[in-house]
Amino acid sequence: MTNLKDSNDTVSPLSFTEFPEDVQLTILSFLTPSEITNFACTSKRFVSLCQNDTKLWFTMCHRRWGPKTHINKWVKGKVTFKLLYRTLHDWDNLIGFWRRSGNQGTTTAAATPSLVFFEWGPSFISGSRVSPSKTGTYDVIKSPFLWMSLSSEGQVVNYLDPSGRVDLNSDLFEFGLGFGFSENELIPVNVSFMGKTHFIVEENLNVVCSSSYEQRMHEFSRSSSGVNLGGDDGFGVGENVSGIGSSGSLPDRVVTEIYQRFANRTSPGSDKSRKQRRKEKERLARRKFEPEHFVKIVNCSPTPLRPLQGLWKGICHDLSLAFYLVAYDDIGGIACRLVGDYPDYFSSYAPVFWTSKAKFLESPFSMEEESLYDSRIHLRPLQAVNEIYEQFPFSDDEVVNQIQQFHLSHNEVVHRILHVSSHYDLVIPELGGTINQRNTKGRIWQYLSGTFGFGFVHDNFVIDMKHIIHDGCILDAVKPSAN
Repeated sequence: MTNLKDSNDTVSPLSFTEFPEDVQLTILSFLTPSEITNFACTSKRFVSLCQNDTKLWFTMCHRRWGPKTHINKWVKGKVTFKLLYRTLHDWDNLIGFWRRSGNQGTTTAAATPSLVFFEWGPSFISGSRVSPSKTGTYDVIKSPFLWMSLSSEGQVVNYLDPSGRVDLNSDLFEFGLGFGFSENELIPVNVSFMGKTHFIVEENLNVVCSSSYEQRMHEFSRSSSGVNLGGDDGFGVGENVSGIGSSGSLPDRVVTEIYQRFANRTSPGSDKSRKQRRKEKERLARRKFEPEHFVKIVNCSPTPLRPLQGLWKGICHDLSLAFYLVAYDDIGGIACRLVGDYPDYFSSYAPVFWTSKAKFLESPFSMEEESLYDSRIHLRPLQAVNEIYEQFPFSDDEVVNQIQQFHLSHNEVVHRILHVSSHYDLVIPELGGTINQRNTKGRIWQYLSGTFGFGFVHDNFVIDMKHIIHDGCILDAVKPSAN
C-alpha cells in the first residue's frame, strides 16, 4: 500500500507575502492601529500596504462603526478614513450618559438639566440634555445640546445650542453657520478631555461668526481642541496622534494635560503679561456660555451578574417621573440614588435604598411575601386610552390621589425578591459634618422581563422601574415644549 504520508507530498504553509493583496488587507483589518504600526515597521513594502486608505482603513471604520453611523458621510474634502478612524476612536467613549459636575450656582447651570446623553448621528455625534417629563408619564425630555463632527478640511468642529431647540441636520457641518443658522442660535465651542471620564465644554472665542465659511474654518483649524481620550494608539508610523504633544505613560499625559489646562501661561509682573491679562478679561467678557464640566456615568445598563445595575426611570410617590441610578459596590452591596435636578437638598446625598447583601429569594415564595406584594399599589402613569388593563375598584382616597392599580402582565411576574434592610449615617459636608441617621427596610421585586420594582415597609406602594435606553436610543423621548 502506498504511504499516504510521504514526505514528498507534504504541502508547505504559505507565508503572508504570498497571499494576494486583498487577502493581506483583509487580515490586517482585524488588527488594532498599534498592531498595524508595529507590522509596518517590519518591511518597507508593508508601509504602503498599511497606508491603504480606501481599503484597509475604510474596512476598519465600517466594521467598528458601520452599524452605528454612516461612514461615507463623514469622509469629505481632506478627511481620510484613517483620520476618521482616529477621530471616532477618540470619540467612541463619549457615547452614553454624563452628568454635569460643579457650576451648580450659575444661572445657566440652574436652568438646564444636568444629565447629558451622547449618541451617533449620520455624520456627527450629538449630545442632548435629558430630564424627566412633568406630565406624569414615562416620557423623557430630550433637548439638543452639543454636536461634534469634522469639517471638509479635516478639522474638529463643535457647536453648542444654548436653547436646545435647533433642528440639526448634517448640512450644518458641510456649509457652516451660514446654512440657515445664525450666530445667536449656535455657539462654537471647544471640548477638552481629561482622561476618559471627564471633559470640559467652553466657548471657542477665537472663532468669529462671520458670513465667510472659509474664515470660520480657518479659525477652527487654529483653535480646535484635541480629541484624544486615551493617549497615543499608534495610528501611523512616526506620527504623533495623541493630541497632547507630550510623551510618557497615560497617567503622566493626563496630569500634564490638566496642568496645561489650568496653569497660568503668563508670568506676573511684566508689561506684556499685564496686557495679556487685560486682553484675556476682555475676551472672557464677550463669551455667551459659561464653561461646564461633565463626568461620565459608567455601568448604565444591567448585566447577567448585576441585573439591577444601570439608569432607570419610575413614578415617585407624588406621581412625578424620576431617574434612578443603581450601582453595585466591590463587596456585593447595592445602592440606588436619584439622578438629575430635584428640589430636595438631600436627594443627591441620601440613597433611595441601600443594602450590603445582594442575595435574592427564589420562588416559591412564602405566603407572607406574596401577601406583602399583592396588597400593594403600583405607581404608574394614568391609563392611556389605547391601553387595556383590568382595574381594581378604588376607594375614595385612592381616586382623589389619582393612583391606579393594575394586574401585572405575564412578563412582569415576580421572579426573585431581595430584602432591603439597611442602617446608615448620612454626612453632609456643606453643613459642617451634620449626621442624619437613616433606617430603610423594604423589598425589591425582580420581574421575569428583567425590570424590577421596589417598595418600603412604611408605605403601601411599588415603584416600578423602566429602562431609559434600549439599543443606544432613549425610550419615550419627546422634544421640549415651546414654553
